Amino acid sequence: MNELLWLLLPVAAASGWVMARRSSERQQQKQCDDFSSAYFKGLNYLLNEQQDKAIEVFIRMAEVDNETVETHLALGNLFRRRGEVDRAIRIHQNLIARPTLSVEQRANSLLELAEDYMKAGLLDRAENLFRELVRMDAFGEKALRNLLDIYEQEQDWEQAIETARQLERVYKADLDGVIAQHYCELAEQALEEGNTEQARQLLKDALKQHPGCVRASMLSARLAFQNTDYRSAIRDYKAVARQDIEYFPEVIEPLLACYERTGTMDDAIAYFREVVEHYHGISTVLALAELLRKEQGDEAALNFVVDTLRQRPSVRGLKWIIEQSLARSEGRARENLEILDGLISRLLEGKPVYKCRNCGFAGKVLHWQCPSCRQWNTVKPIHGLEGE
Repeated sequence: MNELLWLLLPVAAASGWVMARRSSERQQQKQCDDFSSAYFKGLNYLLNEQQDKAIEVFIRMAEVDNETVETHLALGNLFRRRGEVDRAIRIHQNLIARPTLSVEQRANSLLELAEDYMKAGLLDRAENLFRELVRMDAFGEKALRNLLDIYEQEQDWEQAIETARQLERVYKADLDGVIAQHYCELAEQALEEGNTEQARQLLKDALKQHPGCVRASMLSARLAFQNTDYRSAIRDYKAVARQDIEYFPEVIEPLLACYERTGTMDDAIAYFREVVEHYHGISTVLALAELLRKEQGDEAALNFVVDTLRQRPSVRGLKWIIEQSLARSEGRARENLEILDGLISRLLEGKPVYKCRNCGFAGKVLHWQCPSCRQWNTVKPIHGLEGE
């Protein structure tokens, strides 16, 4: 039977029950007869796939009054979940226009209509209604979280910070990491506008808000590097390993560039040896192998990677070994290695590099805010045989 039938019949039945309960003894039979006629008329429309006409019949059956507000709210919510946002909006707007609603009923109706507007992408209208709910002190936390979502979508980071702080202050929400990301967004904007001093201050604010903000350390290091302050850049890049070592592969290349410019490659080898002891990602292993190859020769580097792969197998590590072996091979052996190298390249090609720990979204680009679930700080490098 049509899915909508099962969803709307309870609404019609509830409406009939309310009508019957509220009718006087003298009028009860007539109203029940009217209800039955309308009910079967709506049912007939449904069975003939005339859903619009059926909906109008059932809505009329549930005429708005204090007894049927919940029915209309449920019906509007149903339409929004089904993607029929225009219908949901009409129902909830009709509810709000009623002067007899209680304060609680009006708040419920405003919340539902605001969520309709959110679903329809009418963010300005949704924002106004959520703000009204905050002023009413009704559904305050939910309204503020929706406002935070709106400001993030609109990239209004200052308003996002203000709203997140309000959530922390009033509802004890833990949003330090989120607020730090908002400061980083403002810092990125300042950098695009060429205002490095403002960007530097915003990054300090981010780290003050959340000392574990990896992104703020990475941006601070980038600023120091651009200013040829390589030792400060090294300090900031090394902070990433303390804040969240899973992001360390993101800073390997610029960190090595800083060591090279300061002429402290021995320090680089010592530091990377330390990191490898705590972080099992293959990127760090291969970076250290390249350092060893330059300082101690091919054999030392190859032995290091082979020993590591015995404990931590990695397709990328195997590819590195094959590439090193190609340079010392010839004839049939070289041809076989080239075939194997090509197969591994095809295996790795197209594989996602990052994955959201919250919703499972995967891709090749690091996002500080997951494009799918919109959570912050949840997208990290993938580990395993084909990953880190």
